[in-house]
Amino acid sequence: MIEMLQTYGKAFLWSDGFHFTGVAVTLWLLVISVVLGFCLAIPLAIARNSRQKRYWLPVWTFSYLFRGTPLYVQLLVFYSGVYSLAVVRELDFLNWFFRSGYLCTLLALTLNTMAYTLEIFAGAIRDLSHGEVEAARAYGFSGWRLYRHVILPSALRRALPAYSNEVILMLHATSLAFTATVPDILKVAKDANAATYQPFTAFGIAALIYLLISFALVGLFRLAEQRWLVHLKPIQAH
Repeated sequence: MIEMLQTYGKAFLWSDGFHFTGVAVTLWLLVISVVLGFCLAIPLAIARNSRQKRYWLPVWTFSYLFRGTPLYVQLLVFYSGVYSLAVVRELDFLNWFFRSGYLCTLLALTLNTMAYTLEIFAGAIRDLSHGEVEAARAYGFSGWRLYRHVILPSALRRALPAYSNEVILMLHATSLAFTATVPDILKVAKDANAATYQPFTAFGIAALIYLLISFALVGLFRLAEQRWLVHLKPIQAH
């Protein structure tokens, strides 16, 4: 029993030397992809709401493409399909990039969450109260200052509940990283099952770890909502 716990603990939670564990790899993929996707989605969400077709059409096309195809297929295209192109293998940087399972997985996760996140933010911007914008303009805000100080802060706060769901879904999506031979939680569980022939224990521990991480993320977003969305709660009469 002790030997089994040590085996699973080493695989999922701790490791000797400088090797990352399944949990560390999963969290690394989640944090990097979500942060990059969030930062890139903000300017794209603004462009998505532009009245000029040259701005919103490319963003809409990108969003439609990545939201309309499975993430699993996107990962296979980046990890297997792109590297089969001769031009990619001939250029040193592209050859180095698309040979890495980590980088291909990170690219697929980032682009996928960016597509969903920009639509969440674009919808929040469209739903912004017209009176709130007019009041800001009356105080002299316009252009980038209007977006920076009024539109974006208000839209991002309102988008928080929907965005929290996207982050949880991205946590679950990292389980596809094993396709690119990335040793995430699921890949470690598969290896542990192959070594111990105990699928219920191996995949049960993986499911429990995903559940605990999801629970922690939900708690963090609840705290954020209590802080930044308190003004949206109805005032209770005494």
